Amino acid sequence: MKKIVILGGGYGGVLTAKKLAKKFKNDKDVEIKLIDRNPYHTLLTELHEVSANRAPEDSIKIDLKKIFAGLKVDVALDEISNIDFKGKKLKSDKATYAYDYLVIGTGSKPTFFGIPGAEENTFSFWSYDDAVALKRQIRDMYTKAAKEKNPAVRRSMLTFVIIGAGFTGVELVGEMAEQREELCREFFIDPSEVRLIVANMAPKVLPILPDKLIQKAEARLRKLNVEIVTSAKITEVGAGSVALGEKNIVEAQTIVWTAGVEGSEIVGNLDVQQQGRKRIVTNEHLESVDHKNVYVVGDNIFFIPEGEKRPVPQMVENAEQAAPIIAGNITADIKGTAKKAYKPGFHGTMVSIGSRYGVANVGLPGKLFMLTGFMAMLSKHFINMFYLSQVVGFNKVWTYMMHEFFHVENRKSFVGGYFSKRSPNFWLVPLRMLLGGMWLYEGIDKFKKIWEDPNKIFLIPAPAHLTDAASSASVAVDAVKDTVDAQSAASAVTTAKEAVEALWVPGWIYDITHWFMNLMFYNSGGTDYTALAKWFQIGMVCAEIVFGVMLIVGLFTAIASIATIGMAVMIWSTKMASTEMLWYVGAAIACIGGSGSVFGLDYYVLPWLKKQWKRIPLVRRWYLFTD
Repeated sequence: MKKIVILGGGYGGVLTAKKLAKKFKNDKDVEIKLIDRNPYHTLLTELHEVSANRAPEDSIKIDLKKIFAGLKVDVALDEISNIDFKGKKLKSDKATYAYDYLVIGTGSKPTFFGIPGAEENTFSFWSYDDAVALKRQIRDMYTKAAKEKNPAVRRSMLTFVIIGAGFTGVELVGEMAEQREELCREFFIDPSEVRLIVANMAPKVLPILPDKLIQKAEARLRKLNVEIVTSAKITEVGAGSVALGEKNIVEAQTIVWTAGVEGSEIVGNLDVQQQGRKRIVTNEHLESVDHKNVYVVGDNIFFIPEGEKRPVPQMVENAEQAAPIIAGNITADIKGTAKKAYKPGFHGTMVSIGSRYGVANVGLPGKLFMLTGFMAMLSKHFINMFYLSQVVGFNKVWTYMMHEFFHVENRKSFVGGYFSKRSPNFWLVPLRMLLGGMWLYEGIDKFKKIWEDPNKIFLIPAPAHLTDAASSASVAVDAVKDTVDAQSAASAVTTAKEAVEALWVPGWIYDITHWFMNLMFYNSGGTDYTALAKWFQIGMVCAEIVFGVMLIVGLFTAIASIATIGMAVMIWSTKMASTEMLWYVGAAIACIGGSGSVFGLDYYVLPWLKKQWKRIPLVRRWYLFTD
């Protein structure tokens, strides 16, 4: 039995475990275990959204048991205190874990550069708990300031300093700037009293980006009334103040540290070669240079690719690209095949400044494009959803879309508030029942005619040579010749011609449907209908009745609505009905989104079905459900 242990449930650890589980899913001689002190995986790149109350707290964490449901990965909740490389064991206060292959992915922690008071007097911002704590601190300061009578104390309560203007600091201060207006309105505070400062020890913000994008980012921050301090020599952080240089002492009760990271505490204590703030030196296979059965993933990697001058960056894409290499190399080691070297090709970086604006330098390796505004935010959301699709598939992608695009308050979405406005579903009940009633009436009316004469075809138009207005009118004349006088026949001709001319169907759409009708429903001579045409008619009539009833009683209304859209478009495009049929389409679109959950059977049926659906192993394995 080969034992593979992944230490850390961050981006790199989770992806490596999933890749290994896929490679060894049918191998009973391989055991995979992931160890983390938390029962969840945290989306560290989204912490700012929780702190500024744009997204719910649970949106940035994913249950590890859910991630590995149905996979060959055992999750152990424990905090490892020591690694015995010679004995191939990991030790905690309560257990010992043996391994044949170890993957270290414990991530990073904030580094304070030895600045006096920095660690003790600032809010760190590198975990789920940090984000939640800061969220409560921000609201607490507004709450207390609203009641504070002392101007100096009130000013310090409403001053927020973010130290560090990299991606984390800029994204956080951008979110806080957008939230300022909401909180000021709630607590009756003048927005001009609230001071937001982002300070960087480097000479510019976001130094990893091109200068053009840095200028765009600075302009956006200033538009949000954020003070930017660069080349800030932070000499000391006190309890309620920070020295941004010798003479610039800022009184603030909320100081957030985002100025840099170093390897986690356990990595710093390991007897392995380290460089660059406690990162483990690896070879091209991402193995520790000291231990060939120990691999390193994510932020813990210190590796300079061939032809590069700098080590791989501490970013999510590094973890995404390293994970399959490590999984492949462990597999190669077990099976005795050749290993692959790590040759990363990064696709750029993105940073959001609030919910509706961002800057990005993205593209293909070696060919990056600068994006701002809408396109930058679109690329950021796309990258986030791509990562989530690898971790929890449809389930988390759906949840992400809900809290980023649809369940968003105060227009905090890069598409504005157009998709986030929600109305109670009971307003749709009359429309749903009217739509269902119309389809039911149409179906019953046609069924009566079929019952009287099964040979009648009234859903499918006449064969090809009879479809123009003149031919249709002639048919109408023949139909009434024996029962009405000449004046009535002339009236029938006019009515038939006007009905056909009233149909508005684009020519190319009609040509397609006309070709399909000729192929499926008319015989080769075009003089009669095929057997399929009769069965199609019966099916359409039954569908109109069934879907009409489903809409009336509110059972599977989304399915019924979508199906009736298809029927209505088909009927209209073949000129079997007037343009009034388009009303059916509009009404059905409105009824798709949960109209049956109010005064409908969906209220009872869908929750029960959802529970049964989630019990299916394949559904859990591929995350084909919503929470």
